[in-house]
Amino acid sequence: MLNEIENEPGLKPRLADRSLFPNLQYRAYLAHCSIAPISLPVQRRIGEAVASYTRLGSAAFAEWLPYRTVLRERLARLSGAVAENIALVPNTTQGVLSVALCFPWRQGDRVLSFCGEFPANITPWQRAAELYSLDLQLLPLERVPQPDVLGALSEALQDKSRGAVRLVAVSLVQFQSGLLMPIKEIAELCHRYGAALCVDGIQGLGVVECQAKAWGVDFLACGSHKWLMGAEGAGFLYIAEEWLPRLRQVMAGWLSHEHTFDFLSEPESGHLDYSRPLRRDATFVELGTGNTLGYLALEASTSILEELGRENIYAHVCAYNDLLEAGLVQRGFASLRSKPASGILSVIPPAEGLNTAQWAAALGERGILCSNPDGLLRFAPHWHNSLDEVGYVLECVEALQKRNR
Repeated sequence: MLNEIENEPGLKPRLADRSLFPNLQYRAYLAHCSIAPISLPVQRRIGEAVASYTRLGSAAFAEWLPYRTVLRERLARLSGAVAENIALVPNTTQGVLSVALCFPWRQGDRVLSFCGEFPANITPWQRAAELYSLDLQLLPLERVPQPDVLGALSEALQDKSRGAVRLVAVSLVQFQSGLLMPIKEIAELCHRYGAALCVDGIQGLGVVECQAKAWGVDFLACGSHKWLMGAEGAGFLYIAEEWLPRLRQVMAGWLSHEHTFDFLSEPESGHLDYSRPLRRDATFVELGTGNTLGYLALEASTSILEELGRENIYAHVCAYNDLLEAGLVQRGFASLRSKPASGILSVIPPAEGLNTAQWAAALGERGILCSNPDGLLRFAPHWHNSLDEVGYVLECVEALQKRNR
C-alpha cells in the first residue's frame, strides 16, 4: 500500500494549482502560519487508514507501522536532521517540553530566549526554570525588518554576571513578524560560549531552508499543521547524537522501554517486566500510543513537499509575497519582512482606518483568510496559492480603504 496514493492519477501536485483543495472555500487562503487546509491526498490517506481500522481493528496497526519509518526519513530530509534521531511527538510543545524537563540542568543555569516568541517556546522553559531553579532571560527583539539578533545574543552570552548560559531557545521563524532567524550563526555563537541550541521549527519547516545537523542545532521541535501541511496533533523532535546519553530521562512512558511489546507478543508468560531499561535513542520521549492518523497525514503531506521541492516552494512563496508586499506598501502599509525572507509577510496597517482585527475580519468576508497576531496583519501563502490571487487581495484592500476614509 505504501506510495499507492501519491502515485494515483489526478493527485499530482503543481505549484500555483489548488486542484488538490477542491473544497477550499477561500479565494486566497493566506493562513498557513496558523493551520493549513487539508489537501486531497492527505484526506485520502486518512480515509484509507480509517477504513483499514474499521475492517481490521488492532490488526491494522501493523499495516500502517512502516509509514513511521518513511515519515522519519522525509522529516530528516526536510530539516537536515538524522532520521534515527527523530522522535514522533504530538506537537511542538511536547517536543520542547521534553528537552526542557530532560536537560541535565544545574541549579542557577541560565536559559536565553527572545521576547515575542510563541508561548510553546516559552512556557516549557518557565516550567523548567521553576522546577530546576534556573534563570530564564528573555532578550528584546525589535519589530523592525532586520533587528540585531546576533549582537543581542552575543552580549548576553558573554555576560557572566548572572551565571553561564546553558541553553538558548529560539524559533526558526518568528511567528509575529515572520523574521527568519540566522540559526547557523546562532548555533555557532551558542557553542562558542558552551550553550546548547533548541529550535522551534514550526513556522519555517516546509518552506525555508533548515540544515539542523550541519548548522549545529542540538534540538529541533516541530508540529505538522502549518507549513508541513499535515493535520493537527502530530509532530517530531530531533535530538543531536551527542545529547542522547546526556539527557535525563524524566519524560518516559510505557513505550520508552526496551523490548516494549514483548509482554504482548511472546507466547510464554513472564515478559511483563517493569524494570526493563529505557531506550537511549530519541524515541524514549515517545511516551504512549501515538496519533497514527496524524502521522499518516504528515507522511502524505511531506511527500507532496518533497515532490514539489522545498527550494521551488520557497521561490514561489517569495514571489507571491514580493507582489503582495509591494502593493500593500504602495497603499500605506509598513512591512516587517526580513531579508532573507520567510514565508510570512507581516505588515502594520496605516494609522488611520481599520485595526488589524477589523482588517482580518473584513478580508475574511471577501474570501481572503489571513491572521492578526498581536497588532500585526499577517499573510502566509504556500505552494498552491496562485500569483493571480494577489491582484484580487489588493483590490479588496483598496476598496476597504476607500470605504473607511
